[in-house]
Amino acid sequence: MPAQVEARPLVLAIGGEPDGGFDPIMGWGHYGNPLFQSTLLRYDAELNLVGDLATDWSLSEDRLVWRVTLRDDAMFSDGTPLTAEDVAFTFNAASEAGGLADLTILKEARALDDTTVELELTEPRITFVSRLATLGIVPAETYGDGYARQPVGSGPFRLIEWREGEQLVVEPNPHWHGGEIAFERVSFIFGSEEAGQALARTGAADLVAVPPSMADAAPSGMEVLHVDTVDNRGLAFPMLHATGETTAAGTPIGNDVTADRAIRVAINQALDRDALVALALNGHGRPAMGPADGLPWDNPEAAIPGNDPAAAMATLDEAGWTDSDGDGIREKDGKPAAFQVLYPAGDSTRQALALGASEQLREIGIDARPTGSSWDEIGALMHSEVVVLGWGAHDPSEIYYLHHGDYAGIDYYNTGHYSNPEVDARLEAAEAANGVEESLAEWQAAAWDGETGFGPKGDATWAWMVNLEHSYWVSDCLDVGPLQVHPHGHGFPITHDLPSWRWTCE
Repeated sequence: MPAQVEARPLVLAIGGEPDGGFDPIMGWGHYGNPLFQSTLLRYDAELNLVGDLATDWSLSEDRLVWRVTLRDDAMFSDGTPLTAEDVAFTFNAASEAGGLADLTILKEARALDDTTVELELTEPRITFVSRLATLGIVPAETYGDGYARQPVGSGPFRLIEWREGEQLVVEPNPHWHGGEIAFERVSFIFGSEEAGQALARTGAADLVAVPPSMADAAPSGMEVLHVDTVDNRGLAFPMLHATGETTAAGTPIGNDVTADRAIRVAINQALDRDALVALALNGHGRPAMGPADGLPWDNPEAAIPGNDPAAAMATLDEAGWTDSDGDGIREKDGKPAAFQVLYPAGDSTRQALALGASEQLREIGIDARPTGSSWDEIGALMHSEVVVLGWGAHDPSEIYYLHHGDYAGIDYYNTGHYSNPEVDARLEAAEAANGVEESLAEWQAAAWDGETGFGPKGDATWAWMVNLEHSYWVSDCLDVGPLQVHPHGHGFPITHDLPSWRWTCE
């Protein structure tokens, strides 16, 4: 048996610093791993659901009540026991908080005894099981103001120091139920992509997230790691005509150009997604045709062929978008086929996608103007301008949020204010199904049922462009073991199995 390598610090530069801190009730851990908290269930490397705090779980015949049995040895990092009361408190609080952890479907969580909890829903929701795998449990006794910056949980780590915008330092939680951790301390360094790369080159970081364009230039002593993902990027379209309507915050809604389905379809037809993968991802990814490519709830029949400028121009001609003044930009009823394509200014991948798409669309007479912006600016304009957005999850609930009319204008979900009653009915039927397998046909029909759907053959609510690989430079002395397919990149998804990582060098 090989000698165990001595525990020593680990330094990571992987981005993902949460703006609001580490409160799972407000959404921390929704993607990836909550780090400081445990969840009832967790996804293993093959994306099978296995127990974390839960030792047994079952759903009632009417699909309204989850009953979960808890392990009896779980403790918070302050040494206090975790019980069913903490679980019930967490779920009830999250259902009322309105954060990213959407639990509005929860009627009540209740503790039956110290190790048994019931979660009762207001209606069947087959994807609710994913909340059991993403919502970190907080202590009912001490949760309150300030928790997000001083979290107490039963997860593998405890927070030692957080200097916002600079560094997060954590240490193993001595009360964690999951076994030994090979690192005496883990430091997360925040900053620009370039700063992370500089740390790697000087040997100051052991694992660094890098943009695909830089991935193959790993410095000496490190190797490149590409992780498959369901993390996608696409152009989100405003779906309504501009009528002067505004959001509650006073920001504009609607865009007369993208409200025309012909514009949206033509963009889907024109985009050369293989070229975008080569340009923006340095080949480390694949084209995206929908929001869930390759997943069981995907419907490939909803897509239309891309890289076909001739078809795109025919679509625009038929709809009355013509270049009547010869300036290279089409017009209709005196309005040019022009709009901004917003992207976060600090994101080199989204910038490259915006620039690449703009060049391709100019060839068909559409003026899509790439505009680097802050997230605050994007939040104010995303209901009236096109935005390069990204999603990707381990369950299909995200499809619901992106396309159901009830989520129009809610957070970053249905930014285009899309509403189609037939799509809504399909999405509701999927959630009400008897099981995941039984729901698949409804998810697929929501994208395209032969007559309508949210996909390009139907309403063309998005023009999806690429599915990313997540790329990292990893120390030759660090073994990260088998990795699951990553969801969208928020929340440190690479750290999902951090407790099992090991040093391999003396």
